[in-house]
Amino acid sequence: MDLSDTPEEEEFRARLREWLAKTLPGLPAEPSPDDWPGRRAYDLGWQRRLHDAGYADVHWDASPAIRLIFLEETEKAGAPYVGANFVGLLHAGPTIAAEGTDEQRARWLPPILRGEEVWCQGFSEPDAGSDLAALRTRAWRDGDDYVVTGSKIWTSHAEVADWCELLVRTDPEAPRHRGITWLAMPMGAPGITVRPLRTLAGSAEFAEVFLDEVRVPVGNRVGDENDGWRVTMVTLSFERGTAFAGEVVACRRVLGELALAARENGRWDDCALRRRLGRLHAEFRALWRLTQWNVSAAQASGGVPGVGGSVFKLRYSHARQELYDAAAEVLGADCLDLDRPWTPARLSSLSYTIAAGTSQIQHSIIAERILGLPKGR
Repeated sequence: MDLSDTPEEEEFRARLREWLAKTLPGLPAEPSPDDWPGRRAYDLGWQRRLHDAGYADVHWDASPAIRLIFLEETEKAGAPYVGANFVGLLHAGPTIAAEGTDEQRARWLPPILRGEEVWCQGFSEPDAGSDLAALRTRAWRDGDDYVVTGSKIWTSHAEVADWCELLVRTDPEAPRHRGITWLAMPMGAPGITVRPLRTLAGSAEFAEVFLDEVRVPVGNRVGDENDGWRVTMVTLSFERGTAFAGEVVACRRVLGELALAARENGRWDDCALRRRLGRLHAEFRALWRLTQWNVSAAQASGGVPGVGGSVFKLRYSHARQELYDAAAEVLGADCLDLDRPWTPARLSSLSYTIAAGTSQIQHSIIAERILGLPKGR
């Protein structure tokens, strides 16, 4: 496989670098991590800049190579991440593009790309744990609406979101994977209560969401009623297959910074640490190649990532934790100081083997769908 840039890709990379060099110095200061209204405005402002420059739809309509060049160059340049817009841009948007009607695509996709609306994800529930199909949030038809009652947890950016990609149970008598429906719920609807959750790292990007007879139009259903599990697998394939691609580049940058810091504070003399950093260097290079392969395979199969995303997600989650454990070695006692570089990221890394499907779930997917092993009893 030839992974070098084509002339077209070289031109795109050069043009993007030039635009980033001109644009990034003029950005406003980033808001405090706890200022989510400010964070929303900042992140959507960046998305609008991308839209105006012609880069907004690179995650959806560009070739796999162009998409990865964009992620690589923006991360290397220190450009803002998608931030509060990540559910809309990387999860809900691609799902609607793949599964929605023409009217739904026309309604929801342009505002996401223009940086006008934020989405959150209402999948996980307090009593379901990692067993997503055990969800209990109930929805029943009442004329042209679904009436929804239940609760969600770990709902990303719910406190600043306009829309929620919501999973509900519409047929409690059906087998549990067959009675689920995927809805787009307006977060301003009556009956919604949002309670932010503070993480170990001190941030509050997640929330509990309580739903008390919330009315959602039937026209907001993506896919057929009771076919939501299949639609959800499309969403999760994007979440596990491509949404972390930019973070691999970020981890490679952090690894270089760790090596430099270790040389400066004398810890580079520890041969065990040098071996660890060298192995992580090889690990993240391999993960980047796997990302390239997954995105190329998705493009060949119609744009939806396959189960290879679970291989990536499983290994990346652990590699990220190992990276920030190595950072703690480099920092020494300073790794306990939340104001030091890498310490908040280390705390955040602990969640990666749980978020977007636990490592145990990824093991099961790989065993059953890639290796063909029988389901556990």
